[in-house]
Amino acid sequence: MSGFFTCPVCGAPLLWGERACRCPAGHSYDLAAEGYVYLLPPNKKHSKAPGDDKGMVAARRAFLESGGYDLFREKLCSLAAGLLNGLPAPVVLDVGCGEGWYTGGLCRALAAAGCQPQVYGVDVSKFAVKAAAKKYREARFAVASAFSLPAAASSVDLAVNVFAPIVPQELERVVRPGGFLLLAVPTPRHLYGMKQLLYEEPYENERRDTDYPGFRLLRRETEEGRLALASPALVQALFTMTPYFWKTPRAGVERLRSAEGLRTEIGFDFLIYRREENA
Repeated sequence: MSGFFTCPVCGAPLLWGERACRCPAGHSYDLAAEGYVYLLPPNKKHSKAPGDDKGMVAARRAFLESGGYDLFREKLCSLAAGLLNGLPAPVVLDVGCGEGWYTGGLCRALAAAGCQPQVYGVDVSKFAVKAAAKKYREARFAVASAFSLPAAASSVDLAVNVFAPIVPQELERVVRPGGFLLLAVPTPRHLYGMKQLLYEEPYENERRDTDYPGFRLLRRETEEGRLALASPALVQALFTMTPYFWKTPRAGVERLRSAEGLRTEIGFDFLIYRREENA
């Protein structure tokens, strides 16, 4: 798996050593004790500590490992295995991997499908990548921005993006012709029950098919269910990992905090794109 990540200074492949990653030009990046590499240059950072902080990462892991979104990970992994069927060693990049819950699932599912996947994850949050690398040793992780992916052109068979920022030009650059892009976006009624607590006038998410340069939309697959949380701690953990955490009026936050549980619809739309051969 050495040689996938590229140097953020010169763009050359990084060779993965025991303690550092180095490019042929001599640029070197230390490996953290957890096994990840930090590839986010200072001029690419929009704050001192971009991305999710330690508390948000802990909340995300607590909720995801409770099983509330298991049906979505299973669907994501099933779709990925189907798209990559026949490739003996597919290269998969999880863009905005967070603390690695989906990345680790992809590793296991693709290995169970009979191939030898090379799975990589990138996220702008050092705390998230640290947690991912510590737990999911079968993948390799880097702190990096989705706006400047540390990957060579046409080096990825499947790029995965679950509720993370989408940077079309970077995805077009790194996915090989004939490769795939798999996006997960919320359905119109996803977490509507939470919105009813948070907002005086809850709203549905917009559903649309978006064209991205160099890609052709193959199909949309929807996975929906219902979520019942009896634990106030899990309700708060779920809230903390959503965009609503940043934009909810105080009154709505207090209503949610005082709730003894939560019942809500949940749903992911999986959008499957293919990289055009002649793009």
